[in-house]
Amino acid sequence: MEEIMSKHMASSAQGSGPGSSETITLNRDTPIQHSAKDAASLGAEALSAGNFPLAISQYTKAIATHPQAVDYYIKRSTAYTRTSPSNQASALADAEVAVVLAHNRGKRESIAQAQLRRGIALFGLERYADAGKCFEWVKKMSPKEKSLLIWEAKVQSKLSSLESGDSKGEATVKEVPDADTEKAGADAQKAETARASSEKAAAPKPSTPAANSVTLATPPSKIRHEWYQSSDSVTVTLLAKGVPKERATVDIQPSSLNVSFPLPTGADYDFSLEPLFAPIDPSASTYKIMSTKVEFILRKAHPGQKWHSLENPHPLPTPSTSTPTAPIPAAILNPQPTHDTPPAYPTSSRSGPKNWDKLAADLTKKPAPKPDHDNQDDDEEDMYMDDDDDGGDPANAFFKKIFKDADPDTRRAMMKSYQESNGTALSTNWAEVGKGKVETSPPDGMVARKWGE
Repeated sequence: MEEIMSKHMASSAQGSGPGSSETITLNRDTPIQHSAKDAASLGAEALSAGNFPLAISQYTKAIATHPQAVDYYIKRSTAYTRTSPSNQASALADAEVAVVLAHNRGKRESIAQAQLRRGIALFGLERYADAGKCFEWVKKMSPKEKSLLIWEAKVQSKLSSLESGDSKGEATVKEVPDADTEKAGADAQKAETARASSEKAAAPKPSTPAANSVTLATPPSKIRHEWYQSSDSVTVTLLAKGVPKERATVDIQPSSLNVSFPLPTGADYDFSLEPLFAPIDPSASTYKIMSTKVEFILRKAHPGQKWHSLENPHPLPTPSTSTPTAPIPAAILNPQPTHDTPPAYPTSSRSGPKNWDKLAADLTKKPAPKPDHDNQDDDEEDMYMDDDDDGGDPANAFFKKIFKDADPDTRRAMMKSYQESNGTALSTNWAEVGKGKVETSPPDGMVARKWGE
């Protein structure tokens, strides 16, 4: 009976076509077929949940059955990069195989994603110039890639800190690498065979009390962060339950925040903010690990500065390369009023603005008293009476005179323009003022503000 079942399963495998299934063994005599898509689906779930060792194992299964799948190599490269410690060499190998396969198929989107993973792996290997070249090729294929701006800024920051002649600043990569795609598929098959053999020999492990802590910890896919700020600090809250205090690592630098702690799955969760929007003071910054969250209080290096985001897409200048800011001249901070030039008022006259102060002074200037001694006292009395009626201001007397002698349309124009412009404009042309509201027009160098601003 067992022999008949074995023959039946073998014939099913031949009819399913190459690259669609893999053979696993439930017992020593009964082989069955397991779809490569199932392994890839499990790998995607593990990658999303932050279980990177499991993701690598599942994508290795999928590659063993389907060694020409570009996406499987890209996803496994991502998992290699995010493991703790990261395996950047393996991540680079998978990314280069993916680049070659994507170029063979001519898919721009796949080429861009493969080059992006290649650049990230090269950055992790401290080959910054090579990583920059890969990001240039990504930009050529996919200019709208969201993460490209951050990685380009990181590369420029690293390159600017290198000494002249450093090999890390020399680009040697080719756009299409010399990767052996057949060997990569064969290696995946060998690794899967070895894994299956080791799992068969391994005995099931008994449950431990540590396993119960999985339900208390927040799944990696649901960990999120929030932040808010005050005038002198930025508070970042990482909403993650069950973070082990004694095994968590927190690194606060003037331009970055990095946190790492182990998950119940055995992998590490990494949270990084680099570069921060603005410099902070690490010595005055604090953090606290609680049962339901981790809270960081980052003290601003420049109190009062408003942060528009947590991270800055552009690298922050280092103290050695930053240019000191020139002090603001005292004349700007404390301007002294000048009386040499009268303020310019808005006008609709075709001949240009008029000097209303001079015109008012001329019109209201009192004539010299006559030498008639009999009427001298009366003239002086009339002159002082006029000044008292106008509050001693010749300009007021001038405008009162215009308003008194004006026709009804001119008076309406003067009242409407003065009130609607909040005292910044005075017009006698009713044909123009009557067309609509007169807008506020402050003198040059001044800004109109509402009451209370």
